[in-house]
Amino acid sequence: MSTIQSVLRDARGVAALALFAALAACGGGGGGSGGSGPVTNPFLDPNQYSGTASASLSSPNETTATTHASLTLDGTAIAYTATVGHLSALDATSQAPEASIFYVAYTADGAAAATRPVTFFFNGGPGSATIWLHLGSFAPKRLVTGVPATTQTVPFPYVDNADSLIDTTDLVFVDAVGTGLSEAIAPHTNQTYWGVDADAGVLRDFVQRWLAVNGRTASPLFLYGESYGTTRVPVLARLLETAGRRVNGVVEQSSIVDYNSNCSVVGGKPTVNCAGFLPSYAAVGEWYHLATGATADLQADLATVRSYADSTYAPDAATWLASATLPPAGHIAALVAFTGLPTAQWDTQFDMDYDTFRHHLIAGTTLGVYDGRVSAAVGSPLDADDEPSDTFVAPGFVSAIKSLLPTLGYTNPSTYLVSNDATINDWNFAHGSHALPDVVPDLSSALLLDPSLKVLFIGGEHDLITPFHQTELDVARLGTGAPVTLHFHPGGHMTYLDDGSRPLMKAELAAFYASATGAP
Repeated sequence: MSTIQSVLRDARGVAALALFAALAACGGGGGGSGGSGPVTNPFLDPNQYSGTASASLSSPNETTATTHASLTLDGTAIAYTATVGHLSALDATSQAPEASIFYVAYTADGAAAATRPVTFFFNGGPGSATIWLHLGSFAPKRLVTGVPATTQTVPFPYVDNADSLIDTTDLVFVDAVGTGLSEAIAPHTNQTYWGVDADAGVLRDFVQRWLAVNGRTASPLFLYGESYGTTRVPVLARLLETAGRRVNGVVEQSSIVDYNSNCSVVGGKPTVNCAGFLPSYAAVGEWYHLATGATADLQADLATVRSYADSTYAPDAATWLASATLPPAGHIAALVAFTGLPTAQWDTQFDMDYDTFRHHLIAGTTLGVYDGRVSAAVGSPLDADDEPSDTFVAPGFVSAIKSLLPTLGYTNPSTYLVSNDATINDWNFAHGSHALPDVVPDLSSALLLDPSLKVLFIGGEHDLITPFHQTELDVARLGTGAPVTLHFHPGGHMTYLDDGSRPLMKAELAAFYASATGAP
C-alpha cells in the first residue's frame, strides 16, 4: 500500500488518483532472510532498472538465479526450486521483445508438468510490485505481521508458511512494467504499457513465453489478482483465451472489477451509490463494539445488513444523491445501530463514503483503509500517513524484499520499486466504452470462450477500499449459474495476513484448484 491522497491509489491496488492512491499503497511488515537452501546459480545483474515513464532497456538479459529448499506440509516434505530474474515478453505476432519482466517463481521439484498447475500472481496499484502476495500470502515462506494487532516488532519474522499453496500449485509472482525491476525494452518505453489494455497485453505475452520456455504449456493455468490485479486478471484471462491458451481458474482477491460502481473511486463526496459499502461499515462497527444492533454472530449480522443495504439503503441513497432528501428518521436510526456511526454524520453525508466513515466513527481516531480494524490516534506516529493499516505493515515488506532477493541468489544495484506513483499518474484507465474500467464483460467473455473456466472471489469483511458486498453486487451481473464462488472472511484488503482467515483461504483455494482441474 502507499499513502492515500485525494482519491484512492493501491500498491497492490486502485482508483482515479484518489481510489488509485489507496489501491497503490497496500503493503506491510519487515525484514527476515529468505532462502533456506543452497544457491546453485547466483546472479549479479548489472542492468540499471528505472520506473520512469520514458525509461527503456537496451540490453535486457534472461539470466536467473536458483535456490533449492524444502517445506513440510501435513507431514510431507515438498522440495522446491526458487527462480529469480527476468524474462522478456515477446510480441505475439512479430516475436519482437516488448518488456523485461521481473519474477520470482517457486516450483515443486519432480512434478509432472502436464498435471501440475502453475499460478501467476499479480498485485495492483496500478504501480505496485507483487511483493504483498509474494511475502504475505501463499509462498513457501511468509512474513508474520500479527494484524490487526500492531504490536509485532519490525523486522517481521519470515517463517515457513504452513498455509503455502506449494503443495497444490507452482507459484510465479510477477511485477508489471515500471514496478519492482520490470522495464520496457527499447524502442518501447514503460509508458507504452501503462494502461488497462496495454498492460494486460504485455503480461499475456509474458505468461505465454514463461510457459513455453519452462516446458509448461500443458500445465493447468491459473491467474491470481489482488486489488487492481483483479481488474488486470479478467482482461488477461480474456486475452489468453482469445489467443487459444486455456485458463483453468481465476482468483480475485479484494476485488474492484468495476470502477464505475465503486463509490470511492472519485475524490470528494461520492456521486455513486455507496450501498455496497454498508456491510463493511457494519463489520468494522462491530469490531469496535459500537454497533448497538449487533449480536454474537457476525455472519448473521452481515446477512441482515446486506439485505437492508439492497432493499432500503440503496434506494434511500439514490434519493439523497438526486435531491439531497434524507429518509425517515427510523432509517437513519437503523444505520446508526448497524454501524455505530453517529446520526449527525448520516445527516451530513448520507451516501456514506469510506473516508468520512473511517475518520468519524471514533472521535480523534483514524481507521485503516485497507483494514478498518487497525486504528491510530490522530497525530500519532501510526497516523502519520493517514492510513495506519499501511503505515504499520508497509515498511517491513519493503525491507524484507531487499534482504530476500540476495538470499535467493539475485543481486542488482537498482532500487526495487515497491510502489511507483508515476505509473498511476500516467495510467490510461480507459477500457471498452468507459473512461474507467469495467471488466465484468471481460470475465463474461472469458467464460463464454471457455465454459469450463472457474472463478473464485475472496476477500476481507473489514476491507474499506474494495468492500466485499460491492464485489457481490458486481459479480451478480454475470448471472445465475455462472461458475463463480465467493468467500469472505474477517480481515482487511490483505486478508491472508489474518492468522485466523489464512488457513480458511488455503482450504478454499485447494478445493477450488481441485474443482478447476478435476483432481481428487
